[in-house]
Amino acid sequence: MSSSQSTAGSSCDSAGTPAPASLDACAANALESARHWASRAGQAGHRALPAWLQCATDAYRALHTDDPSRADAAATLATQATAELLSRLLQQHPHGWSPGLLQVDGIRLQVEFRQVSPWLVPPVRIRLARDVPMDAFGGERFARPGFGVPVAALSRRHDDEPYGRLQPLFGAFRNLTAWIEPDPAQSDAPPILVFADPQKIGAIAIGPHRRQLASDTSAAYAWAMRISKLARTGLWGLLGGEAIEHRAGLYLLEDYDPDKRPLVMIHGLGSIPLIWAHLSNAVWGMDELRARYQIWQVIYPTDEPLLVTRSRIQGYLDAAWQMLDPDGDAPARSGAVLVGHSLGGVIARLLCVDSGDALWNAAFLVPPGSLDASVEDLQVIRRLFSFHSYPGIARAVFLAAPHRGSPSAATPLGQVTRALVGRRTAEVHALQRIAMANPEAIRPELLHTFQQGWINSIATLQSEQPVRRATESLLPPAGISFHTIAGVQPGRRQQTDGVVPLDSAQIPGAASCLVVEDGHRLHDNPQVVAEVLRILRL
Repeated sequence: MSSSQSTAGSSCDSAGTPAPASLDACAANALESARHWASRAGQAGHRALPAWLQCATDAYRALHTDDPSRADAAATLATQATAELLSRLLQQHPHGWSPGLLQVDGIRLQVEFRQVSPWLVPPVRIRLARDVPMDAFGGERFARPGFGVPVAALSRRHDDEPYGRLQPLFGAFRNLTAWIEPDPAQSDAPPILVFADPQKIGAIAIGPHRRQLASDTSAAYAWAMRISKLARTGLWGLLGGEAIEHRAGLYLLEDYDPDKRPLVMIHGLGSIPLIWAHLSNAVWGMDELRARYQIWQVIYPTDEPLLVTRSRIQGYLDAAWQMLDPDGDAPARSGAVLVGHSLGGVIARLLCVDSGDALWNAAFLVPPGSLDASVEDLQVIRRLFSFHSYPGIARAVFLAAPHRGSPSAATPLGQVTRALVGRRTAEVHALQRIAMANPEAIRPELLHTFQQGWINSIATLQSEQPVRRATESLLPPAGISFHTIAGVQPGRRQQTDGVVPLDSAQIPGAASCLVVEDGHRLHDNPQVVAEVLRILRL
């Protein structure tokens, strides 16, 4: 569109910044032109795209004014025009966005990604934040008004990148803000469509004013969850499905920040990380918590024995830290918070404790050095039964965690499920070989189980399982505060959430205990989410 089409073009320089004496006159002309093009856009039908582009460009120029009311009117119109423009552009250009020149339906734009995550690798899928349903969060959206248009952005996972393994399985997702601005260097250059990270660029200076960017912290994750294939893999992860094993690991839901505390979320039996949707959304939606914490989520096969899973997750953490902070001196290394649900809560507790000899003595009658075993098998078994509190953990929250076991594991249904659940991990094979070679060294009540390799997650959650019983004495040290949250279903003869009894979910020494009327899936309960947020503020 030629400069003669804009009444602002003749009185402003190429950057839209006039001399001080003509500041308000130029802005007034630009705002009048923007309103003209907005009116034209409403009548232009299929030619509305060029009109909205000119409207957004002139409205941006009109922001260069000392008059606050005129500046506010220009900002509102610039944002409206950008939203109208994007809505149409996304219909005609839906498949992926990259920096550079874009020509669509007779208009030319220079697309710029400004301070966006390096994990957001083009081509990037873009969607208006307002168009993303909030079903995953029960309708709750966290957004703030301001300049620009919030958008959700997704890009595929890039395993060949250095940190690709730490990206979520569905790829990178980020919440961005978009606006149109004139090219500051050339008056005849195409306008610039900016996509920027509002967490890194909280406000921008336009003329004599700074304007806070609009943002929506909910849209990108809600969109990512809608296209995720994880939801169908949780049960198969309990029944030994390979899909979940290939996806197992630790995932960063945002860019690594060496100054922010990791908030590590660990799901439970037959579950997936998507259970943390409400909590993650709430943390991102609060400026104070978003500034202090970075969300990490764990996914793991839930068919493996309890101690094997603990070892696995420690390995995931070790591998992530080796990549992110090989020198071990980042502030993020201290102050980590673990949040675990159900089996994940028990694992979280075991990551906080020193085992001493308690677990070894619950399974074996002789010290490790007396066993007839290969060096490799002995290393594996010692790592399972003897460990220290994971470095850097400051706090833990256990949700509906069966710290004293779950009677459900011993019911007929639990026994049938236990028979189906996969049980042949490398660690179980090592234990099986040791039990076969050293029958006199194994506790009699465990000998047959070890020799048969009949060990899995459900078996190790039985209330009377000897090694599990030994874990009850293992509590976090004084330097790690912990909190318990439990559910009780009303109308039941015993206090239970239907899976975990109340007296199993509560353990001595907790800094706080909350009991809510709910079933086992209490991670979505508003009271529970609010309680975790309270704990995170401590």
